[in-house]
Amino acid sequence: MHTFFLGVGFGLVTASVLAISAVALTLQFSVTDVPNFSHGELMTIGAYTVLEAQTLTSNLVVGAVLAAASGAILALILNLVLRRFMRAGAKRFVLFVITIAYGLLLQNVYQLVWGVDTRAYTLPLSQVHHVGPMILTGRQLAIIAIAVLAMLSIHVMLKYTRFGKAQRAVADNKDLARVRGISVGRVVTITWLITGSMAGLAGFILGMTVGAITPTLGFNFLLTVFAAVIIGGLGKPYGAMAGALIIGLVTEVSALYIDPDYTTVLAFAILLLALAFRPQGLVATFREVQA
Repeated sequence: MHTFFLGVGFGLVTASVLAISAVALTLQFSVTDVPNFSHGELMTIGAYTVLEAQTLTSNLVVGAVLAAASGAILALILNLVLRRFMRAGAKRFVLFVITIAYGLLLQNVYQLVWGVDTRAYTLPLSQVHHVGPMILTGRQLAIIAIAVLAMLSIHVMLKYTRFGKAQRAVADNKDLARVRGISVGRVVTITWLITGSMAGLAGFILGMTVGAITPTLGFNFLLTVFAAVIIGGLGKPYGAMAGALIIGLVTEVSALYIDPDYTTVLAFAILLLALAFRPQGLVATFREVQA
């Protein structure tokens, strides 16, 4: 039983990283209807940004802010590229391919700038804490706290702010949102800014969690993020939160009992079951959450 709760603790940490990244990805999809396959590279730039920031300052808070900023910048660039193609009448599949090309381009840029060798942060020792039956380090508790704060912030933004209401309206029906006087382009741009920031922050946390930073850091994590998003329901942030929790707990707890190499396979098995029994995702619509 002690071993089980040890896995639960690790699962909560993994779920925290997954939740930040998955919610960012699903928010972006909700207003664009284009799955961003370069999302992993937005995470990777956050990890490398903090690595560079450590040469100037050892303050991880400053590093986290810079990671979020770097992810936001790359997200805004992609938004501008996609908008130009959308105005030219490009089909959704073409836009999806553009995100793939953008991701591959960024991966190669990362290799040119930082090389292919594994890098790691210089982190201070973290004290071990007993939280009920779980054992977590202070750093892991901080990661969980950051994720909880981020999810609460997204909830407050979506439900109680004017932008959140506009964002939900655009996600539900762009044409109707325009009729109601909402600037769809502005909402999409701000959403890219928010989600890029979250991706950069998630990349920093991921690099801190796995302890190894490479140009493919985010890309290797991307399919797991998509699994969490699809389980929760494409375009539904609350579902992404639930999907991240499920994937995080299942993969880490199962790693204690089976070969860790098979945990990703197990995550996709859960994805297939979810698609078979609830293809619309765990959360069907924003309205269901508000009801």
